[in-house]
Formats: sequence, structure tokens, C-alpha cells
Amino acid sequence: MGFTNFARKVRDTSLPYGHRVVSLRSCVQLYRPLGFEATVSYLAHRVGPFREDGNALLRALGVIEASRAAWQAELRVYAAERVEAKRRGSRTPGARARNPNHPEYWYGARREAALHAVAHWRVRLRDTGLHDELGRTVDRCAADCLEAGGMQGEPERARLDACDEELRRRMEPPAYQDDSGAYFRHRDLRRVVALMRTAGTDG
Repeated sequence: MGFTNFARKVRDTSLPYGHRVVSLRSCVQLYRPLGFEATVSYLAHRVGPFREDGNALLRALGVIEASRAAWQAELRVYAAERVEAKRRGSRTPGARARNPNHPEYWYGARREAALHAVAHWRVRLRDTGLHDELGRTVDRCAADCLEAGGMQGEPERARLDACDEELRRRMEPPAYQDDSGAYFRHRDLRRVVALMRTAGTDG
């Protein structure tokens, strides 16, 4: 079932309230630029306790629909740009080219949502253990990012770049086969690094 059908179920007051909440979570499953749990947490932060409050539930749906609509508008622009690029002979985007097919930030509240997600992920990572100095370095970067409200200078960006490069290296094959738990921890740390970069941008 698609996002629109789940959204319709959220609005359907003839359904049991629990089913409507589950339908909102299904919407999040289909549009979760912050990660599933961080996106749910951000919606609750924006609108209040939607698990118990019907008005908050509808506000949460409106928030996620608006962000998803902005993302889809960018997808349409990107698709038109790719058609034009192919017409000019550029068949494949560059490795660093913008590609919005997998949303990496919250459209409409980029910095606010990223900061919320950094805080959410930081708690999760500290609960599961940071394990080594690299994890502790990312945690310190997250603390600095939250304290500064996302603003990052060149030294902070360089430190994030170094962490990201080391995490990327640790995830190279056969990392998953050797230690899948470590692989997923490193993947989550890279997500936090990406969120911190987003929190350092305007918007």
C-alpha cells in the first residue's frame, strides 16, 4: 500500500484510533529521511502526543505530507535536469552530483529536524555503547553541534570529514561478513555525521 492510502487511513475517523496511528507509522516507513524512530520522534516534537491526541495525529500527518511533497517537487526538478543532461550527452551523474532519490534531510525544516535527529541518535548510540575512541569522537562532535545549534566552523567540519572517512573505511568489504554488529554501529555513526553536516547548513 502506498503513502497516499496510508494517509487516507490516518484521516478516517471510522477506524479504531490505534489503526490510524499505525497508518501514520506506515507513512513514516515510506518517508523517513531522519531514520524511522528519529522521524517519529521529530513528528511528536512538532505536534505533540499524536499517539493519544487525534488533533495532534492529523497535524503530524500534515507535517510529513508537506515535507514529502517538497521532496517530490525536487524529484521532478531533478528528473527534468537529468533528461536535459542526457540530451547533451551526459548519461551518468558524477559521483558527487546532487541526487535526491533518497531523501537525506527533512524538507521544509532542514536544520531544526537535523538537530532533533542528532539528539535522538546520540541517546540511542550512547545506550548501545560507543565502543571505541572513534565512537566517542563522534559523540563529542554531536554534543558540540547541539550546544552550538548546528553552527560549524572549518575545524569542526574537518573533524567530521576525518570521522566519516574512517567510518567509511571500516565499512568496506568484508566488514559486514567479519562483524555485522560493528558494521551497523559504524553505519549509524555515519548517519549521525551526515545529520551534523546538515545541521550546519541553512534552512
